[in-house]
Amino acid sequence: MVNSFNTRPEILWRQVWGLAALLAAIIFSWMVYGFYQPKILQRLEFVELASWLGIIQGLLTAVMEPLIGRISDHIQQRLGSRLPMISVGVVLASLIFVTVSLLAKQNFPVGTRWIVPVLMTAWVIAMSSFRSPAIALLTQFAPVAELPQANAILVFVFGLVAAIASMGNTLLYSMGASITFLLGAITLVLGAYILRLFTPRHAFDPHILNPVMSAEAPKLLLILIFVIGLATGIEVNLLISIFPQELQTQLPGLQVDFIVSEILLVSAIASVPLGELTAELGANKSILIGLGSMTGLMGLTLLNDNNILAIGLILAFGVSVSLVFISMISLVLTKIPSIQAGLGTGLYFGGTAGGTAIISLLMKQIGITSIGAFLLAELAFLVVTVCILLSKKISIA
Repeated sequence: MVNSFNTRPEILWRQVWGLAALLAAIIFSWMVYGFYQPKILQRLEFVELASWLGIIQGLLTAVMEPLIGRISDHIQQRLGSRLPMISVGVVLASLIFVTVSLLAKQNFPVGTRWIVPVLMTAWVIAMSSFRSPAIALLTQFAPVAELPQANAILVFVFGLVAAIASMGNTLLYSMGASITFLLGAITLVLGAYILRLFTPRHAFDPHILNPVMSAEAPKLLLILIFVIGLATGIEVNLLISIFPQELQTQLPGLQVDFIVSEILLVSAIASVPLGELTAELGANKSILIGLGSMTGLMGLTLLNDNNILAIGLILAFGVSVSLVFISMISLVLTKIPSIQAGLGTGLYFGGTAGGTAIISLLMKQIGITSIGAFLLAELAFLVVTVCILLSKKISIA
């Protein structure tokens, strides 16, 4: 499997795998947080807040990610490395995780219970402080033309870890909040350590792989990247939140969590050949094919009543998700000068966080039917298409 990725010697594979280790830790930590956050808040009698906090934090992340990405660009230019900012963010997130693990089983007086949701929000901010800078490192690890192959490793790790974690709720519950949060802190520190070990400071100059454009990206292009992230986040969240339940009615022997896990697992496996395909097609075409096929598959799911075809739809959804995930980072980093890589990834991830928050808000307030989700996904796909067409007309010196 590793050798399948290592056919491009111009890519700094060792560093990319180091970044993948940190990504795996990030995914696991988010899974732990997402599983235990509502349970802890409900135990502290923050029943209403438990349903709103994720939405609030998503909107906060939508604002924080671009700001943090821009700061990381300045640190890169001043210190020659984004690693110090990544390390600080990991340490803060880990310390908060450890603190929450110690407080998880405490009986708080009514007047001090607010400490826990504040800590949870601080943890989300800390996690946001190093995700965009970390992903921006890809511009230092691979030439622009080879970004899809490098990003394929990250998609492989993302899909694999997320698939395993989505089926591990029983294990997380049996371990308890304290031990699980502590384990999350350890994995974050270990992931950051592996990244630093594989990426010696000042070991390379990113400008060698990707020469710097003389001008910064126009504001319109930055807005378009945010909107692309927003619309993509909406469509992917509609897929994961709504359509596994629809498929489960066609395959009653399978649980919803298992269907989600299978989609993610297929996305991981498909990333191996799709990295090469995306490099040949280009990120613009690839993400449109991925999102377009995703909306088409949603429509087929609504019309389907055959269980064999339902299995095929699960596999096809996995391939489309993989294609979108491989294309998205390449799309951003090929449109933005390398000196603004942090800002570009921050805008995209901020947009996806905003999309996640919007879907959560709609599901909470009015609910989303399968047909409504399909129509909204079609609208999101149209928005991405228009934004990509507009971005092609913007040139950077």
